[in-house]
Amino acid sequence: MNQQLQDRLNQIPDKILTEEFLKSQGLGNEIGFWIFDYAPEDELQVRDHLRFLENFLAKKHSHLKVVNINLLQAMRDYLDQRNFTDKAIQMQKAKGDQALLKALSGPLHMDKFAPFLLEHCRADEYDIVLITGVGSVWPVLRAHNLLNKLHALLGHKPLVLFYPGYYSGQSLALFNRIPSNNYYRAFKLVP
Repeated sequence: MNQQLQDRLNQIPDKILTEEFLKSQGLGNEIGFWIFDYAPEDELQVRDHLRFLENFLAKKHSHLKVVNINLLQAMRDYLDQRNFTDKAIQMQKAKGDQALLKALSGPLHMDKFAPFLLEHCRADEYDIVLITGVGSVWPVLRAHNLLNKLHALLGHKPLVLFYPGYYSGQSLALFNRIPSNNYYRAFKLVP
């Protein structure tokens, strides 16, 4: 177990239960988007802690409604709904990964997927939105594209993206190796 990571994970409840976090206050007119970054090799520890966190919040803070959106499951639901899953599998087998990525770029464009994501998960009914599974959907979905689109759709609802990589406060590096476009609008949840 990574003790340094566990110490950071243990700080999450204190952070997300503050009035400032829940009302997105004190952020200089920025939207309440937060990123909890961690080393990719700690993915399983983070998943375990998220299950603990959800149970803790449900028992001790039942007045708060929290949704954990797993991007892999949401993407699969979206493709199933559009009857594209079987076609995508066949395309990947027949034409390879690059052809599949190109074919999915239209259906999974953020102008289509982000609204589906919020509607499908009924995000407007929750006080806090947690997003997980970023590493599982790469390179089909990119975190910075999703966050950019969600800004316009979520308003001031607090969102925490659990990110297997590094967030400098200005840019993302998935798996600590794959640089992303600069992204300036989120805050580190726990340093």
